[in-house]
Amino acid sequence: MRTTRRVFLKSAATVAAAGVVAPSIIRPASAQGGTVRIGMVLPVTGPGADAGRFALNGAKIALEAVNKAGGVLGKPMELVTEDDQTTNPGAVLAFSKLASQPDLVAFLGSIRSTQNHAMAPDILKTGKPVAFGGTDPVLTQLGNPWLFRFRPNDSFSARVIAEYGVTTLAKKKWAIIHSTDAFGTSGAKALTEALGKAGATVALDQGYTNQSQDFTPVVLAIRQSGADVIGSYFTFENDLGIFARQLRQLGVQAPWVGSASIVNVTALKLAGPSLYNTYGVADYAEESSDAARNFGKAYRAVMKIPPDNQSSWTFDAVTVLAKAINAAGKTDPKAIREALLAIRGHEGAEGTYNFDQNGDGLHGYNVVRNDKGNIVFDKRIDFYKS
Repeated sequence: MRTTRRVFLKSAATVAAAGVVAPSIIRPASAQGGTVRIGMVLPVTGPGADAGRFALNGAKIALEAVNKAGGVLGKPMELVTEDDQTTNPGAVLAFSKLASQPDLVAFLGSIRSTQNHAMAPDILKTGKPVAFGGTDPVLTQLGNPWLFRFRPNDSFSARVIAEYGVTTLAKKKWAIIHSTDAFGTSGAKALTEALGKAGATVALDQGYTNQSQDFTPVVLAIRQSGADVIGSYFTFENDLGIFARQLRQLGVQAPWVGSASIVNVTALKLAGPSLYNTYGVADYAEESSDAARNFGKAYRAVMKIPPDNQSSWTFDAVTVLAKAINAAGKTDPKAIREALLAIRGHEGAEGTYNFDQNGDGLHGYNVVRNDKGNIVFDKRIDFYKS
């Protein structure tokens, strides 16, 4: 486990030039010294290290904008990070280390549902808001009032995958490929239900174990099923990259509509041409809105690479947490929670945030296509009522 690292940023010229809008700031008449500190659990080591780096970069860019605009309650905002080692036990340990610091007022959790499930009991005991990116719908149905999701959940992704595949691609015989963890199994279940409602059939429901090195049996099962389209929920981008290459090497050319991991930067780099002409539901798409374009411009200026959902949700989480703390006027956890629940119409990189009572802020997805390595925005589909 790496030691706690602090990120305290003062310069924001790049972000300001890109037009990123910082939250409104409440400046107390007599601001005291010190900082307002939030903790962040992220993978620094293990197979998720690339994702962790992108997540931290998104948070840093938001932090620059917040501090450039005056900080939080008239004080600079600071991030304190802990390495989750890309494992569930590592995530629990990382969160416990952060939670033991009483001056941390809120936290950023994981993009991986299985890690958020592992941390959830300690989050409940800690009693402070946790912004997270995991998309398992169950996470905001646990009765845990401190969980706030900054990506749309998979009940929405499944509906968009099914609608696009059945209506736009006119495919009705599906192979569903998914990890066997909480994210994959919940996504596959939701997709099966959505396809049934759309009048399609599931020819194959095939799970796999995370960090698999050989997907040949999975690909052969797809060929034998006679499916004419693939729907997928991959937890790790390296698994998706291996699967994509083996899928094409074994001659399967069926259309493929995947969850958000299919358009992550790491997956695109690993799979290359094997992902050309695939489709994905992406919570972040650079051309989907002015806010998304502004974030993309800021991220490219700093990182020299395109952003993806690993960085966009943490950007939104830091920005919205700062907005909520300022609206609350204090760092009391209950006051911050109520301010988060009251947020309506906030235009973020991932979409328009309107938090419901369960802590879900977003209610739809973008549909995108891989055009020879370029992710092309098609349309946005929102479901404000289930």
